[in-house]
Amino acid sequence: MIERRMMLAIWAFGAVAVTSLLFSAPWVASGAAGLAAALFAWGAAAADPAVVSIATEPEPTAPDVTADLIDAIDDPLLIVERQRISHANAAAVRLFGADKLDGDFRLALRHPLAAELLTSDEPSTVSTPIELVGIGQKDRRWAMTVHLLGDGVRLVRLRDRTESWVAERMRVDFVANASHELRTPLATLLGFIETLADSSAGGDEATRQRFLSIMMREARRMQQLVDDLMSLSRVEADRFSTPQTPVDLTAVVEEAVAVIRSGLGEGADRISLDLDLSCPKVRADRVQITQLVHNLVGNAIKYGRPDTPIQVLVRPVGGKVRLQVVDQGDGIAPEHLPRLTERFYRVDAGRSRAVGGTGLGLAIVKHIAERHRANLNIASVVGRGTTVSITFPGIEPEALSS
Repeated sequence: MIERRMMLAIWAFGAVAVTSLLFSAPWVASGAAGLAAALFAWGAAAADPAVVSIATEPEPTAPDVTADLIDAIDDPLLIVERQRISHANAAAVRLFGADKLDGDFRLALRHPLAAELLTSDEPSTVSTPIELVGIGQKDRRWAMTVHLLGDGVRLVRLRDRTESWVAERMRVDFVANASHELRTPLATLLGFIETLADSSAGGDEATRQRFLSIMMREARRMQQLVDDLMSLSRVEADRFSTPQTPVDLTAVVEEAVAVIRSGLGEGADRISLDLDLSCPKVRADRVQITQLVHNLVGNAIKYGRPDTPIQVLVRPVGGKVRLQVVDQGDGIAPEHLPRLTERFYRVDAGRSRAVGGTGLGLAIVKHIAERHRANLNIASVVGRGTTVSITFPGIEPEALSS
C-alpha cells in the first residue's frame, strides 16, 4: 500500500511541476505546486477504497494435500472424523474393500480394542500399538496405532507384522525342536553311562557291547544334528551373496553321486544317472551343490522302498538347468507338501528318527536353492513316490565369453 501511495505522489509532483515550468512559472513556484500536488495525491491514495482493498486482500492459501500425502504411504491409513471414515488411502482400500470404508469405522475395524481407541477421549497424541488378527486374511497380523489430530479427527495406521511374527514363531519353534532333538540322545547316553558305571552291569561283556553300540548310534545322531545345524547356519549367512563362479552342474552331480554310490556297497546300482551334457553352465557354489545332491539322494535312499530305483536327472529347460531326484517310495500326502522344508518338520517322526533323519535336510536344500536363485518344487503321489526338482538359471554363452 505504501509503495502505491509513494508512486502516486511522485507522479503528481512530476506532472504538476513540469506543467508549471511549461507555462513559464518560476522554478520555486513550480516546485511548490508539485509538492502540494504530491501531498494531495498521498492523502487521496490513503482514502482510496481500491488501494485499501488491494492491501487487505488475503494471501492465497496453499491447496490441501493431506489426501495425496496419505495415499503415497504404503501402510493402510484411515482418517476418522466423529466415528466415520472420511478418507482411506489406496492401501486401506485394497485391504478392506471400498464397500467397508463408506460410513462407520466399525464396518472395517471389527475389533473391541480398535473401537475403544477410536471412541475414547484419551488426550494422548499417539496411542500404544494394539495387535489385530485376521484383517484381510485369517493369519495376517497388524499393529494398529491411532494419532489424535484434534477436533475429533483421528488418523488410524496399520502396520503389517505378519512376517516378523512368523519369524519369531519359527525362532521359538526352532529352539524348542533343537532342544528336544538333543535332549533325547543325551538322556540315552547319560542313562547308559550310569548303567555302565555300575560294576555289576559293566562287567557283563555282552551287555556292555550292546550298550556301547546304542551309545555310539546316539552320539552319531547328535553329531549329525550339530553338523546339519552348522550347515544351515552357514547357508543362511550367505543367502544374500549369489554365487558367481560358472559351474558345470552335470559334472558336480556326477561326482556327488559317485561318492554316494561308493558308500552304499551292494545297493549302489539303485541310483541311476541321466545327464544331458548339452546343459548350459550355472553360477554356483560347488560345495553347496554337492551338499544339496547328498541331501536329496540321501532322502530318496532313506524313504524310498528298499531295492527300488532312484533316478538322478539333469536336463536343460529353456535356457535353465533342472536337477531332479525321483524315488519310488510311499509318497507324501498333499497336506504335508507345503511344510516339508520347515526345520524339523517330519511326516512320520518315528520313521525319520529310525532311519537317521534330523529333520533339517530339506530346509538346507531350500536355503541352498534360494541362494542360487533356483526354483524348488516337490511333487509326490501317495503309493508311487516323490520327485524333487530344482531349476537353476543358466548362463548365456555370451556372458561366459565376456
